[in-house]
Amino acid sequence: MTEPLLFSPFRLGNLELKNRVVMSPLTRNRSIGNVPGDLVVTYYQQRSEAGLIVTEGTSPSPNGLGYPRIPGIFSAEQVAAWKKVTDAVHAGGAKIFCQFMHTGRASHQANLPAGARVLAPSAIALPDPIYVDGQGNQPATTPVAMTEQDIESTIEEFAKAAENAVAAGFDGVELHGANGYLIDQFLNPVSNTRDDRWGAGTLENRIRFAVEVAKRAVARIGKERVGIRVSPYGAFNGMAADAQVEEAHEALAAELGKLGLAYMHIVDHSPMGAPEVKASVKQKIREAFKGTIILSGGYDVARAEADLAAKRGDLVAFGRPFISNPKLVTKLKSGAALTPPDFSTFYTPGEKGYTDYPTA
Repeated sequence: MTEPLLFSPFRLGNLELKNRVVMSPLTRNRSIGNVPGDLVVTYYQQRSEAGLIVTEGTSPSPNGLGYPRIPGIFSAEQVAAWKKVTDAVHAGGAKIFCQFMHTGRASHQANLPAGARVLAPSAIALPDPIYVDGQGNQPATTPVAMTEQDIESTIEEFAKAAENAVAAGFDGVELHGANGYLIDQFLNPVSNTRDDRWGAGTLENRIRFAVEVAKRAVARIGKERVGIRVSPYGAFNGMAADAQVEEAHEALAAELGKLGLAYMHIVDHSPMGAPEVKASVKQKIREAFKGTIILSGGYDVARAEADLAAKRGDLVAFGRPFISNPKLVTKLKSGAALTPPDFSTFYTPGEKGYTDYPTA
């Protein structure tokens, strides 16, 4: 009997993945002082059955720490802490990419360190509240519209973070261009009303920030070490699709394909009630990019097999199932029942709902 494609090895750039199961980036808010501690090491080590792990959103800058207790990768202390994580994951046989999430306008000033600023393409506040430790949900801070110098400094922060990630032992980095965070804020006219070359008035301008961040990261650490996550039709963090959403992502995919990025990771949260991500945009991205595609969103083994066999993608990411099933690959192979996650502990500090799920 032929082994299912999902559990077969796959070559991603210069990396040999032991299977095609990807652990999606999952915000968990366990990094006290924005530094991943021993609990974080244990959490990722427990899940190293995956072929590829993509970390939770990790800020390349003090300005991008919009949520409480999310990690960064801009200080020597953070780099040293992440090295313990990558060593543990590699010992388990998995590869690991660090996801760079600059929160942009999805932020509250109280969550940022002294001297940091809430920055975004335009001075348009996020419509949703932001949680602040000790204060609960608070209205999001209205961002400062980025100047040319702010944009250049931020692109450089992404590039420096890429160097830091390699120093920390990561196999690569994933640029978070999805879910209404900074790169996506430039891509989307809802949050970008600029009338300069960084505005959303033309497709070229609309994708410029994403492309420039990718270019700079590639120049620092190599194309085989840089991937990106995108969310066409995404509605999270106040985003909304416009008439050119497919053309914009197709144009972005074409430019990133020219750079030879390691992969594009397409978010599809429609199984959880988000707007449908049409098959047409996935196909346009696939054809324009021509490289490795990671599919995500509500997958089980049967659906993963069907999409891999049809070559709609090359790798399949699993999110919430990995939270409560550290040995998810073993369970998927055996058909064992999955442990349901405890939603109340998704973002709370401590080991409860984090490292205490059964690992047998």
